[in-house]
Amino acid sequence: MSYAETLIPPQPAPRAVAKPMTASRFAGYIFVAFWALLAALLIYTVINGWDPEKFTRYGPRYLHGLWMTLSIVSLSVVCGAVLSLPLAMARMSKSRVLSWLAYGYIYFFRGTPLLAQLFLVYYGLGAFRPQLESVGLWWFFRDAWFCGVFAMTINTAAYQAEILRGAIESVPYGQREAADALGIHRVIAFRKIILPQAFIVALRPYGNEIILLIKGSAVVAIITVLDLMGETRYAFSRTFDYQTYLWAAIFYLAIVEALRHLWNWIERRLTRHLKR
Repeated sequence: MSYAETLIPPQPAPRAVAKPMTASRFAGYIFVAFWALLAALLIYTVINGWDPEKFTRYGPRYLHGLWMTLSIVSLSVVCGAVLSLPLAMARMSKSRVLSWLAYGYIYFFRGTPLLAQLFLVYYGLGAFRPQLESVGLWWFFRDAWFCGVFAMTINTAAYQAEILRGAIESVPYGQREAADALGIHRVIAFRKIILPQAFIVALRPYGNEIILLIKGSAVVAIITVLDLMGETRYAFSRTFDYQTYLWAAIFYLAIVEALRHLWNWIERRLTRHLKR
């Protein structure tokens, strides 16, 4: 049996090896410096061009537009989520008719621009005014706000259906077999076992879809809806000050950043049992 008679004296930490300046590192420094300079110029422009009179005059309109944007996006996301579940189930159905109908819906609304869909709803359905009046739906489709919500709902429903379908199919089939072995009804197993796990998988793509919908909601300003972008266009038409669009960009950035932090908190909360 061996033992140490003397202790090794403490040694200094090894000297840090200086990393050589490569072309990629130099390009990265230049890129970061460029964006920092651009941000400083934007801040200077905002401070230098601050006009209290414009802020007092158009600030309430911006807040009204912000509320309109949030209400349109929130309602579209909720209605799209309700519509996406039967679409996803039809997409996974063994019936070829249901599967192909759902596939055609998803293919069309994911493959065409939101602006084109908005024009088809707002301008195209106007050609069927007598038929819509006969069934009592003209009050809905004659209003630009409702048309914007409807167009965004059927658009996001297609994306959410594919997100949900992929999340459901990612749940291991052994979960279903275990539920069958325990005698759990398939509806209950789907609602309490499969769907909660699928929602965790789909959480991050859902957040991305909501962020894209927030930024895409600016197109409703083209059909006279005074959302955030609509109020911005109004302010610019009166002042011809490009900073009106800069403030709109700041508002959109604030919404997206707040949603990102909220989504990160929800994800940490729902997946806390998966972390050690």
